[in-house]
Amino acid sequence: MELRQLTYFVTVAEELHFGRAAERLHIVQSAVSMQIQRLERELGAELFDRSPRRVRMTAAGQRLLPEARAVLAAADRARAAVAPPPGLRIGTSTGLGTHLDRLLTAFARRAPDVPVELFSLPVADRLARVASGELDAAFVRAVEPVPGVRVLPLWPDPLVAALPATHPLAARPEIGVEELAGLPLSLTERRNNPALVDLVIGACQEAGFEPPPGPASGSLQDTLATIGTRPLWTVVYASHARVLNSPRVAFVPFRAPGLALSTGLAVSAATPPPHLDTLLLACGDHES
Repeated sequence: MELRQLTYFVTVAEELHFGRAAERLHIVQSAVSMQIQRLERELGAELFDRSPRRVRMTAAGQRLLPEARAVLAAADRARAAVAPPPGLRIGTSTGLGTHLDRLLTAFARRAPDVPVELFSLPVADRLARVASGELDAAFVRAVEPVPGVRVLPLWPDPLVAALPATHPLAARPEIGVEELAGLPLSLTERRNNPALVDLVIGACQEAGFEPPPGPASGSLQDTLATIGTRPLWTVVYASHARVLNSPRVAFVPFRAPGLALSTGLAVSAATPPPHLDTLLLACGDHES
């Protein structure tokens, strides 16, 4: 007796039609009939009364059905017992800096057998893939609501000013935004990160000045390289600044209350991802 034969038998018993059972099993009808006949010969009993009009279960078939379902359920449990646990597919961005290392360490401590796969993507792609189920979760900052996605708050992410290491303000323990008036500001285009751009430009305007635009660049690395050679400034997440090695650039905190964006975890609004509770606990572990 094979598990395949029991699977075919249960499917025919549920459909009471060999053709429909074959369609459900994605095989030809003759293969279903042949395996059922082999099972009947092995058991020494007919399991179905067959007629041109209808298929009915015999008394022997009715007695076998619950036992066959129990055997198949036990086989599924056996497979699940040895199958590797489902992993986590998480969307990230480079600005997470030390946050990512710490929370991954905390998650591995809580769930050592669960693999984690990281995908560094633009925020719009992260949210779209969470909504479609291609990602289980994604770290995001200050995003607009997206259908099918909910964002769970995690922690505030303060910003620091990136200045030439030779600039007089670079030696200060902290600075106010107003002290940067007159110094060109190099930021990403607003369409790439509207929350960040609006926060920084708004803070400058509240301080009473419009920052002159600095040179456009394709990446943060390019911007920092430019800052190392000429007087201008940008902002970097403090967690990211701690892992950057830019000897010609100084990272100076803003005077309280400073500038910050909140980081959250985007997940499906309909179906929570596996290990969500453990991931949230790891995020709390890393913060404490």
